[in-house]
Amino acid sequence: MLYIYRYTFFKMRTFGQKVDEKTIIFGCYGGKSYSCSPKAIYEYMQKDPKYEEYKFIWAFKDPEKYRDLEKNKNTTIVKQGKTQYQKCLAKAKYWIFNYKIPEHIYPKKNQVFVQCWHGTPLKRLGCDLIHFDNVLNTIKGIKKRYKIEAKKFSYFLSPSKFATEKFISAWNLKEINKQDIIIQKGYPRNDFLYNFTKQDQEKIKKELGIENVNKKIILYAPTYRGDQHQAGMGYVYKEEIDFDKLKQDLEQDYIISFRPHYFIANTFDFEKYNGFVYNVADVDDVNDLYIISDILVTDYSSVFFDFANLKRPIIFHMYDLEHYRDKSNGFYIDVKELPGRITRTDEELIKEIKRVTKEFVYDSKYKKFNKKYNYLDDGMASKRVVEEIIK
Repeated sequence: MLYIYRYTFFKMRTFGQKVDEKTIIFGCYGGKSYSCSPKAIYEYMQKDPKYEEYKFIWAFKDPEKYRDLEKNKNTTIVKQGKTQYQKCLAKAKYWIFNYKIPEHIYPKKNQVFVQCWHGTPLKRLGCDLIHFDNVLNTIKGIKKRYKIEAKKFSYFLSPSKFATEKFISAWNLKEINKQDIIIQKGYPRNDFLYNFTKQDQEKIKKELGIENVNKKIILYAPTYRGDQHQAGMGYVYKEEIDFDKLKQDLEQDYIISFRPHYFIANTFDFEKYNGFVYNVADVDDVNDLYIISDILVTDYSSVFFDFANLKRPIIFHMYDLEHYRDKSNGFYIDVKELPGRITRTDEELIKEIKRVTKEFVYDSKYKKFNKKYNYLDDGMASKRVVEEIIK
């Protein structure tokens, strides 16, 4: 009943709205940020004179935070979910999003919905799930939503042959004869990793308050755990790393920028580790954190696929590997392929951080990983994708 109500109101609010062939609407993570492939595509189009007549609309949950974007050419900011937003959806020829949109919202037949997604998957997705321990969802419900969503797509971006195969199966695209909608031309979101400057790095460090810190920067970016949910609080981070021990052993030579997954309602006490652990949860674009980091520490987050483009050290702190692999989402790849060592304890993690600082080599295993998963990333993916979408 709720679906019918929302669908009916969406149709009523957008009734009679004609599609403008040169209007594009963008959105990231449900309007939570300005980042990822939609940002890269937008910024590429802003610079290319071929698209100077196009109108660009960005949808955000907190539009005032991003109002400066309206200083850019032909750019409008709207509030996610409101009537104006829905009218913009009905008007825009192109929808460029990196997340699943609400079930009751459908593009018209003459509109183009580009699903950018937000990373090469390590963990199984959608219709590929075998087991799942998320306390708020069931496998049956997830698979149903993925199948509904797939019917809306005009294009789906992919950075590699591997990712293409997984996206086709996860969204069950063969069943609806949509396996040919994949645009396999690299990830626009990774263009910045090939085009950034030293000035970009200095600017980001200044914004984070670490411009004068002469220490190695460790980016710690764990994924969320589907079973770590508390009523009234949402997803929370359980301290699986002993930051007291890390501070004692590493503070002299390192700082940690801690970025929990965007699902998590962060309850970490940053004040306790002031000057050693920095809160970067609110940094919109994780690319900003990649380019200033000397080492990435993660577990099962897909961030390592993108970070690998920089050919810098990666450590996989998988203290609950068997549980996450065998009881939670499950993996698409064998952990033996990972371009870095796996640690299970705080002692192993500290030892590995010190080792890669002194001994890291971009070795044959790392090169093989990039050749399989990142071979299309070269700083020009946005151009190729836009030229494929807008012909």
